[in-house]
Amino acid sequence: MFSSRCVRFAARFRQRTAYAHRQLYATRLWQEGFFDRCLRDEDDWLTVARYIVMNPVEDGLCDDVRAYPYVGSSRYSIDELIEIVGLETLG
Repeated sequence: MFSSRCVRFAARFRQRTAYAHRQLYATRLWQEGFFDRCLRDEDDWLTVARYIVMNPVEDGLCDDVRAYPYVGSSRYSIDELIEIVGLETLG
């Protein structure tokens, strides 16, 4: 039940924020082709977190994730995130 509420919440959030953004700026807020995933207890959240942290490097946007300006968290520094997901060497 939680999963279905989470999916509905995400869909409504995207819809409402996209509408408000388009009214203000006349541009798209959300890119096409994104992928949503609700993690469950049995899912390997560490694998997903590692993928997210390393995505800019994998996509060739930078050689070291520390150099990418949009990686981070309001709670953890990039160095803490790297330690949490177990990445010893980057790039």
